[in-house]
Amino acid sequence: MARIDYYFTPLSPFTYLAGERLEEIATRHRVDIDYKPFNLMEVGKHTGFVPLPDRPEARKTYRLQELKRISEYVGLPINLQPKHWPTNPVPACTTIISAQMVGGAVGKLAHRIMRAVWLDDEDMAEDHVLRKCLEDCGFDAGLTDRDMLSAVEIFEKNTNDALNAQIFGSPSYVVDHHVFWGQDRLEYVDRHLAKH
Repeated sequence: MARIDYYFTPLSPFTYLAGERLEEIATRHRVDIDYKPFNLMEVGKHTGFVPLPDRPEARKTYRLQELKRISEYVGLPINLQPKHWPTNPVPACTTIISAQMVGGAVGKLAHRIMRAVWLDDEDMAEDHVLRKCLEDCGFDAGLTDRDMLSAVEIFEKNTNDALNAQIFGSPSYVVDHHVFWGQDRLEYVDRHLAKH
């Protein structure tokens, strides 16, 4: 059975704007999702990723226009200048990984954490924010600090897996060794799965 390897960082507004469409596609095609939060900055060192502050003004301006357009198109409101961004993504990533280890609505949790940043002006590096997100999605709030060593090891493995899969941005979806980059490629993921 096909599986979707979902590489992402919750720091990405484009990942937030994917919403829960991936979960809808996976449900429709009866495939599993392997959530793989990864270190985009580390991957970027090997793949040519340019951090936002280092981009030309034209690209920065276009990014804001594009985020506004996508937000309106998909019906997800977004704060284009969140107060707590950028922030340390590792606590959020390890929380998502811990949730996947116990099972449950991981996609809902990932989206809830991103909503905290991109809509509610909260800091996803803060323990109380992550605990609230976990509770909102039916998880034990204590997952934020349970088995952290294993979660960090998986986070590092996900980063290596991303490099091996030739991932260079977030969100990225891998199905049958095909890479689909960007929330606007979810339709392509859907069409690819329909062939199975």
